[in-house]
Amino acid sequence: MIQTLTRLFPLWAILFSGFAFAFPDQLATLSWAIVPLLMLIMFGMGMTLTWADFADAGKRPVVIGAGVALQFLIMPLVGLLVGSLLRLPPEWVLGLVLVGACPGGTASNVICYLARADVALSIAMTSVSTLLAVLATPLLVWVYQGQAIDVPVASMLGSLVKIILLPVVAGTFLNSVFGARLTPVRNVFPLVSVIAIVVVIGVIVALNRERIATGGLLVMLAVVLHNLLGLSLGYGGARLLRLDPARARTLAIEVGMQNSGLGVALAVKHFSASAALPAALFSVWHNLSGSLLAWYWRRRQA
Repeated sequence: MIQTLTRLFPLWAILFSGFAFAFPDQLATLSWAIVPLLMLIMFGMGMTLTWADFADAGKRPVVIGAGVALQFLIMPLVGLLVGSLLRLPPEWVLGLVLVGACPGGTASNVICYLARADVALSIAMTSVSTLLAVLATPLLVWVYQGQAIDVPVASMLGSLVKIILLPVVAGTFLNSVFGARLTPVRNVFPLVSVIAIVVVIGVIVALNRERIATGGLLVMLAVVLHNLLGLSLGYGGARLLRLDPARARTLAIEVGMQNSGLGVALAVKHFSASAALPAALFSVWHNLSGSLLAWYWRRRQA
């Protein structure tokens, strides 16, 4: 029963997104719950890992470096090309480039977990890309758009530690100490993670309802193309590097899924609400596309 409900998480995500769009008021008040829910997911993820998993990821600096390089090379350039191809207004093109230049986000770690990809590698890539984003994000935006922005270094690193590092370390510690005795809890956590990510998606939809309603189909199309091209090129690049399917899935997810929340924050602070629209839509869409992709890969592996 639990496995069946877990496998259907794309359906729950789509249905709950529709509900959130139609009735946003109540869900929008749950914005405070996004961070605790993400921490809960990361804690459950940690309970599936051992210290050996992280040691193994640390032995692959070339893979981590290649994945991060693919992310920062592909996503801002694809954002610029998609925006130019669709002849979007300049502020929307800027928004696409900005979200493309952001590091990987927590959502990518969650999707890797649900897709049975290499979670330790995903967390390592997210950490490295977040650290590099201090320089890479403003530099890439300046290169592609001639704009200079300040990246909130302290808040980015604080979020990394609070949302990802501490919960994962706590979960891994408990797994190392109690081992097989945690099996019943571990068996339930995939469903808990699905419920949590569905609620997070719903809250994001509710918070961005007006932007989604006024953004129109064209900018949504640009966001969908941006994300799908990132996923495809990330997977293709990994296979060209002769990585195994699990690590190729990891790189695809890390390349195609961005820290769109950071993109929204930077756009609003340094540019305009209109420039924040692509990142806001990206935050909704990449959770849905990632959920569908994880469901497909999980089912295919099974």
